[in-house]
Amino acid sequence: MAQLITPPPVAEIIAKLQKSCDLDFSDAHAMPPEVYTSEAFLELEQEHIFRSQWICVGRASRLQKPGDYLTYEIAGQPVLVLCDNQQQIRAFSNVCLHRMAVLLQGSGTVRSIVCPYHAWGYDLEGKLRGAPLMEQQGGFCKSDYQLPSVRCEVWQGWIYVTLNDDLPPVKEHLKELEALIGHYHMENYVETFQEDHVWDCNWKILAENFMESYHLPMLHRGTVGPHSRLEEMECPPGLEAFNYHWITKEASLPIGNAHPDNQHLEGHWRKTTALLCLYPSHLITLTPGYFWYLILQPEGVGKVRIRYGGGLSPEFVNDPKGQEYMDELKVLLDKVNAEDRMGVESVMRGVSSPLAKPGHLSHLERPNFDFARYILKQVSRK
Repeated sequence: MAQLITPPPVAEIIAKLQKSCDLDFSDAHAMPPEVYTSEAFLELEQEHIFRSQWICVGRASRLQKPGDYLTYEIAGQPVLVLCDNQQQIRAFSNVCLHRMAVLLQGSGTVRSIVCPYHAWGYDLEGKLRGAPLMEQQGGFCKSDYQLPSVRCEVWQGWIYVTLNDDLPPVKEHLKELEALIGHYHMENYVETFQEDHVWDCNWKILAENFMESYHLPMLHRGTVGPHSRLEEMECPPGLEAFNYHWITKEASLPIGNAHPDNQHLEGHWRKTTALLCLYPSHLITLTPGYFWYLILQPEGVGKVRIRYGGGLSPEFVNDPKGQEYMDELKVLLDKVNAEDRMGVESVMRGVSSPLAKPGHLSHLERPNFDFARYILKQVSRK
């Protein structure tokens, strides 16, 4: 009978991570396996990262008319994001104020927010507008009920929310990234698909997979690997709120380079792809012609919920072959995602094994080293 592995105390895990992060990058190693497998470590991440930081939930373009909504869950807190009657994007607790049922699921369009349990109804500003038969309760006053607001801001076409009222605005938080990639005008890119999936791996394993290109030639040998020249990649040190790396090349797909009608990208930028990790859980591949992204939400140490989407720059959307380009992009990204799933679920099985031991990082895994230092800084906060 297999012996169960008892995780070490969380303080010991942090000490191991600290020792790893204190090394110079030339001697850097992958994070200790317990960072991915300890429930206690995940609870620290939920408290100090997901409940405390700006979290991306999707594209603002999905909420264009009153009543359009999407939902998300941040470390156990259901959140509802919608377009109100003034066409402003707002966020609320997605929990009824009566018996605390979750109000809305998924995404869509509603005229009002109606609880599926007892039909208490709220308007698009979160005010209670109807509560069946409650007029018979003398102490009940409808005007006393207002769904709690959640901070919500839009940056570069992305919706960010936070449970922390003390954080600086997203625009300030990401101003250094905006200086690097603002000339792409990502806010104008058009999302053409969005899906949610659940994979069997720790959320950080998938984040690390996205933020490094060292694995491309092997894991993606059936798709983008043959077109990936590792010697063309630049991996600068990351910054406090994000890490990134670049590759400048002739793309394997026409949509990977700038469209002839693109007037704002010049020189090598017309062929440069940015691979971005916006801490903690927003991952973007931004090319001159298309983008795709993952938004990660941990569901226990061994599962991650993924909001997966992508789309095209406006020049390609408006091209006569726009639909063909959309279809081509989706087919490619689905294949790439299938390859990534195989890889990251394999890593999850590996880090859970008794003989797992982290090895040296490649020079192309600089973003992983920066990510480890970010994780350490957050979970060490008092």
